[in-house]
Amino acid sequence: MSLKGKTAVITGSNSGIGLGVARELARAGADVVLNSFTDRPEDHALAAALASEFGVTARYIRADMSQGADCRALVAQAGRCDILVNNAGIQHVAPVDRFPAEKWDAIIAINLSSAFHTTAAALPLMRAAGWGRVVNIASAHGLTASPFKSAYVAAKHGIVGLTKTVALETAEEPITCNAICPGYVLTPLVEAQIPDQMKVHGMDRETVIREVMLTRQPSKQFATVEQLGGTTVFLCSEAAAQITGTTISVDGGWTAL
Repeated sequence: MSLKGKTAVITGSNSGIGLGVARELARAGADVVLNSFTDRPEDHALAAALASEFGVTARYIRADMSQGADCRALVAQAGRCDILVNNAGIQHVAPVDRFPAEKWDAIIAINLSSAFHTTAAALPLMRAAGWGRVVNIASAHGLTASPFKSAYVAAKHGIVGLTKTVALETAEEPITCNAICPGYVLTPLVEAQIPDQMKVHGMDRETVIREVMLTRQPSKQFATVEQLGGTTVFLCSEAAAQITGTTISVDGGWTAL
């Protein structure tokens, strides 16, 4: 399908899942706006590379997703936002009684509140254009829980709830809002953890992936950023026009357990 003429804003998209989603949207013909909290030459080079590879317009806009004003300014600076992908996120692991309050606040701000601010800013633009898609990158942890991840689990459950609410508020309009719930995804960050896990557990690469990293993922395979990007493109298609307010799990069976 073609998304030519549409503009997609993807938060947290200078690496990992966000960049993978941006690539697939650009491949489908959408103009893209990349984002992160840095403002380096290599950030802008990523946008230039996408523009060159796929023949679309691509820009990089710095915005700190922990700040509501920055979130809204990102959408305003984009100028158009037919597709909004809320992807920005951070993680911290600790027991509840020892979870640093500042880490809790940061995770809730970046993983949850940012999506509220960007969506609030994007909906008027979508209504003016007569079409819109909001895709929230949640997590398997938006549907289930793990110990020591209280803030992340709370934020991702919140994203699922926000998704449903936005979908109901836009149900009679040509705007949809859905959440993708990945399990473990093979990003550069995860790839970098594999050698350390091999040393700690004294296992080869395949064994440490299957028995340690993917212990809760029945497929014993990582999801890929390309798969998440493809799922996002599908949700932006006409075939998905009546899919709204729901979650799509890309988790190798994790939430089927």
